[in-house]
Amino acid sequence: MAITAQAVKELRELSGAGMMDCKKALTETNGDMDAAFEYLRKSGIAKAEKKAARIAAEGICRVAKEGDNKAVVVEVNSETDFVAKNELFQNYVQEVANQALVTKACDAEGMLEDAWLADTTKTVKDVLVEKTSTIGEKLSIRRFAKVEGDCVTSYIHGGGKIGVLVVGNGAGTDDSVKECLANIAMQVAAMKPKYISKNDISADELAKIREITIDSSVNEPFTLPKPLLQKLFNRAVGEKKWNDADIAAYEENKNNKFLVNFLSDEAKATLIALANEEKESIVADKIFAGLVDGRVSKQLKEIVLLDQAYVKAEDGKQTVENYVASVSKSLKIANFVRFEVGEGMEKKSENFAEEVAKQMGM
Repeated sequence: MAITAQAVKELRELSGAGMMDCKKALTETNGDMDAAFEYLRKSGIAKAEKKAARIAAEGICRVAKEGDNKAVVVEVNSETDFVAKNELFQNYVQEVANQALVTKACDAEGMLEDAWLADTTKTVKDVLVEKTSTIGEKLSIRRFAKVEGDCVTSYIHGGGKIGVLVVGNGAGTDDSVKECLANIAMQVAAMKPKYISKNDISADELAKIREITIDSSVNEPFTLPKPLLQKLFNRAVGEKKWNDADIAAYEENKNNKFLVNFLSDEAKATLIALANEEKESIVADKIFAGLVDGRVSKQLKEIVLLDQAYVKAEDGKQTVENYVASVSKSLKIANFVRFEVGEGMEKKSENFAEEVAKQMGM
């Protein structure tokens, strides 16, 4: 039967597929609209399978909220940043966030089997396949996280590259509390804390941080306390661990704060080897222990939210903990979530012009 332009237009609006794909589907199904739509869905599955091996590490985060007490943040990935900026894709990700807010699934994979809110005849997976076919790139619902509490705020940074949720308990939901939590959300986005307080860090994690600090300090001997570094110099020179040229360079520049620049790479490697030989005595040294304590403390201030310097502090010294207390002594930061698109994923680098040419068959 003849396929009318009106039928093609109707199927295109219904499916979001390309005009030629719609015409082919209608031709294959003798103009049956429902059968043609099913044909496109099945075609979409085939196309999605071909894209399965591609890397989808771009994309955006979006947030959905239920009042002041519940929210979810999702990350949905695309292959290119170009698609991530597309309005169709962004609207779809917001719908995924709305879906995640009400799902009883524990993770994104489980949510794929849920009925799609906007059309319960389809599953979340069905719609994902359709969007993959329509947009022409591999799409992936990577993850979501839900939080609940007395007051929940959210923050989206960089057009969706970072999504943050913050939960505050104990101080209600008035405007000052919401403003405070919004500021904390921006802090989380910018400073990437891993924990709320030191109490959230396990003994094993603390031990690991200290162990790494000790090892890195020993393997950077020029950062050791002067008495310990001098002992290593004395061994290198006295025991002829260095060649004559390095010994001469040392003797000539030993009072120069840029001594390290006058020594060969071999001499520096030897110094590291000597430090590792002396590791037990170095670790037992009280001065070194103080150095390690200071470096561990500095690291904790970087990864513990409440100990971080508040980024909007006028004096540059006020901690997040003190800022929160200045707003309300009853307010406690109970939880936070920070998603950054593509973190921990392999990314590909492609020339955009080449990608366009490839898709155009040029």
